Amino acid sequence: MQDTHKKILFKYYSTYLEEVVSETMWAEIIDLEKGYFKLDNIPFFGPLIATDDIFRAEYDETEKCFIHRETIESSGNSIVQILILEGGFDKEIIREKLKVINCLSEALNDTFLAAEIAKEVDYSIVKSLLNEYESNSVIEFAEPCLSEKHRTDLLKN
Repeated sequence: MQDTHKKILFKYYSTYLEEVVSETMWAEIIDLEKGYFKLDNIPFFGPLIATDDIFRAEYDETEKCFIHRETIESSGNSIVQILILEGGFDKEIIREKLKVINCLSEALNDTFLAAEIAKEVDYSIVKSLLNEYESNSVIEFAEPCLSEKHRTDLLKN
C-alpha cells in the first residue's frame, strides 16, 4: 500500500466534537510531484471531502507528513455521520441496513459511525431510513459532506 498510497493529515473544525481535530486518512497517489491524491477512506469527523474525491496536499516539515490543502474534484459521493443515542442499541443493525442499499460504513466505536453514500445511490432512500431511526430517538445524524447529486435526489422526492 505504501507504494500507491500515502497517509494524509486533515485538520478541520468538527461540529460534532466542537473543536479542531486532526484525522489521518489513506489516499491513493495520483501525481506525487503536484501533490494530487484521491481519498481512499471514509472520514469520521466531517471535513468537506468524501471518498474518491481528488485533492491537493503538501508535505509539511513541522508535521512530517502530507497535509490536505484543497479539494479539486468531487466524486459525487457523500458522507453521513451517525450517532447512536439509544443505550444498548446494536450499531451493526444500521450498518447492515446501509450495506443492503450499497452504503459502506466504518465505526469509530459503539456509538459513532460514518457512512459513504456512493454517487449512484439515491440519497432519498438513505435519508428516509435515517429519519425513521432519528424520529424514534435511536440515532442522530449529520450530513457534513453532501454532494450536489445527493442534494438533487432530495429535491426530486
